[in-house]
Amino acid sequence: MKIVGGPASQLLASRTARALGTEPVLCEFNRFPDGELYLRIAEEIENESVTLIQSTPTDSDFVSLLQLIDACEGARELNVVIPYMGYSRQDKKFKPGEPISARTVARCINADRIFTINIHEKTVLEHFPGSAYNLDAAKLLGEHIAGFGLESPILVAPDSGAEGLVKNVSSGLGFDYDHLQKTRLSGDTVVIKTKNVDVTGRSVVLVDDMIATGGTMAESIRMLRNQGAVGVYLVCVHPVLARNAALRLFNAGVKDIIGTDTLEKAESRLSVAPLIADALKGL
Repeated sequence: MKIVGGPASQLLASRTARALGTEPVLCEFNRFPDGELYLRIAEEIENESVTLIQSTPTDSDFVSLLQLIDACEGARELNVVIPYMGYSRQDKKFKPGEPISARTVARCINADRIFTINIHEKTVLEHFPGSAYNLDAAKLLGEHIAGFGLESPILVAPDSGAEGLVKNVSSGLGFDYDHLQKTRLSGDTVVIKTKNVDVTGRSVVLVDDMIATGGTMAESIRMLRNQGAVGVYLVCVHPVLARNAALRLFNAGVKDIIGTDTLEKAESRLSVAPLIADALKGL
């Protein structure tokens, strides 16, 4: 199998190729003087089984993925791995006249198989033309958290919607887990606290699928510290961390931020390459 990495996922593609005992295919990425994207797959892939790995956090990254798919027209079999899929949160019409952007993007991905990782809304998988699968990085997150060496940590989801992920992360590791809930005391006073478990004197690991601007998480970190948590850590699959999110979180008192390399950031210290490699080995 040939592993081809797009411009947004070069490290992850290289790690996945190594996990499969091969080397990533060399590609060239550039821009024309007018700003248009240029890429070229520099190795022969005709009649080969090819897997493209490319996250799409920006519009340019999405265009690059479409270009890569077109460049692989001679492949015998084409798999596309989109570790982080942009526009996945626009999975329905929130206001009249809006597009369902996730559907628009998904319909353009023509491949035999498509893999995502902890996509924000699984219903998006129904819009891909080919067979689509969502891989779960929960086990990898749990094993990484276990390596922190924290005594009696509690894993906390930022809301009830993310509690399923936290439950999967803690599975088999014996961690306590809970989720935060907001209670409005008055028109301008809201208290955020864990629903079932007291965090006093305990280390807390906040877990979510993605951290975007960090505003809600920063508020949650302050509340947990005020409630007696001895330390608050933040672990996520997709470290979007837009604008000054990292500064906001550390300003709020977070001990550390750990994300995976679905997005290649300074905080991306956990690789999902083994997860992708295992899925490809199972084909």
